[in-house]
Amino acid sequence: MTDAKSAAQQVENSEWLERLVRVGLIAYGIVHLLIAYLALQLAFGQSEGAPSQQGALQEVAQKSYGTLLLWIIALGFLALAIWQFFDALWGHRSEDGGKRTFKRVGSAGRVVVYLALGFSAAKSALGEQSKSNEDHLTAQVMELPLGRLIVGAAGLGVIFIGGYLVSKAVRTSFDKDLQSQATSGSTGTTVVRLGQAGYTAKGVALAIVGALLVWAAWTYDSKKAGGLDVALRTLLDESFGPWLLAVVAVGIGCFGVYCFFWARYADTNS
Repeated sequence: MTDAKSAAQQVENSEWLERLVRVGLIAYGIVHLLIAYLALQLAFGQSEGAPSQQGALQEVAQKSYGTLLLWIIALGFLALAIWQFFDALWGHRSEDGGKRTFKRVGSAGRVVVYLALGFSAAKSALGEQSKSNEDHLTAQVMELPLGRLIVGAAGLGVIFIGGYLVSKAVRTSFDKDLQSQATSGSTGTTVVRLGQAGYTAKGVALAIVGALLVWAAWTYDSKKAGGLDVALRTLLDESFGPWLLAVVAVGIGCFGVYCFFWARYADTNS
């Protein structure tokens, strides 16, 4: 067991994994910039694609260089998943007690997210189109014993994550993910502001996704549920909807740019 842990830690601290993680963070930034672009199109009445992770990957697939880029994105997300897997096992050593446990659970959740994105990128590279089926999945869960309770609890959990991201933006605690030189001087101010705008926008979008799940469970109507695409479209139904959506889109774009700085200054040995 000790030998296995030692070998895994050698992989975690290897230069090649660090480089792949940085590629993955750049890919993460590209995906968010494309989501922002699609959301802005939606805000101003040009709905050519879904403002979601899958919509962003389909946008890449349409380019002449799309297949190669999608495979690079898939590899990058796989590297991010491996990185977060190691962090879930024994990372966040600068924390202790419950706070460390919370962060390790968060890393485990990101493993799932990055693997899903990598799988979607690989499918897009192979020419397969994955359609969003959140409402179908929600309907299946709601048919289970205590299904509505499960969906409602999941929605509350997503709302909590959204609130956590907004809190992370307000407290600028994301700077712990970066090397110290990333937050110093004028460049550091830019990085922090981009991170604050980005995490806030992501938090708001996730909170809407969670609220849709809760509402679906409450009304027993799975069609009211949805992912990021549905959440952003929901903003259009509000007063000043296009402008609200545009603000969130710009925030998501800020997160995309922040990911490029994150890729450069990522602290991969936490």
